[in-house]
Amino acid sequence: DIIFSSGSLGIDPQNGALAEGVEAQARLALQNLGAILEAAGVGFGDVVKTTVFLADMNDFAAVNAIYSEFFSGDSKPARSCVQVAQLPKGGLVEVEAIAVRPCC
Repeated sequence: DIIFSSGSLGIDPQNGALAEGVEAQARLALQNLGAILEAAGVGFGDVVKTTVFLADMNDFAAVNAIYSEFFSGDSKPARSCVQVAQLPKGGLVEVEAIAVRPCC
């Protein structure tokens, strides 16, 4: 009943292309994460922990604004955010999550 997602990048699932810019990549990465959660029978409200990987920590405010649109409820997940040397496909942001399926 615990779902561990791999990191989601801002890649368009229709054509496999990386979105342009950090905001577009953040939004698409979170939309992709939402699809993974939905396939597992949970949603953003069931996420208990996220890790956000940024190519540039200076993008934190922009990514955080978009992140807040997806995690806007009363109980927000614990989050770590780190800058990394490089992300796959030259991505600017990647998001992974742990969710817990409600038991009752």
